Amino acid sequence: MIRSWGLLAALALGVAGCHRAPDEVLIRQAIDAAAQATEQVDASALAGQLTDDFDGNSGSMNRQDIGNVLRVARLRGETLHAVLGPIDVQPRGDRYVADFTVTLTSGGKLFPAQLGVYKVESAWRREGHDWRCYESSWTQQL
Repeated sequence: MIRSWGLLAALALGVAGCHRAPDEVLIRQAIDAAAQATEQVDASALAGQLTDDFDGNSGSMNRQDIGNVLRVARLRGETLHAVLGPIDVQPRGDRYVADFTVTLTSGGKLFPAQLGVYKVESAWRREGHDWRCYESSWTQQL
């Protein structure tokens, strides 16, 4: 009897482990990972959340440009903080759109005019098993 309960518990855990998180949750996790990469001034980790053909603000920044901003910040010893507001994720066919606010602050003097609160609209598509941002636009609110 004890052996049967153990087998049932192991089977239940195995099935639970096979359950994949919903796409909306995975996209929120990717946005959180991008915010953490920004705070860690980790260009590679941030770029890892973006597609190779990423388009930021209608062509004003690409994946490499965003990575370069963080590389400069790291070289200058800057500290950055990214605080996310609520994230709204909506399906658009086989892709998703995520809207949120982010507050960027710095302990240094890197790009002080670019610090503040931003409204962000981002578009996401699946690449392999992961969701990557392929397009984003942002406007400074404050």
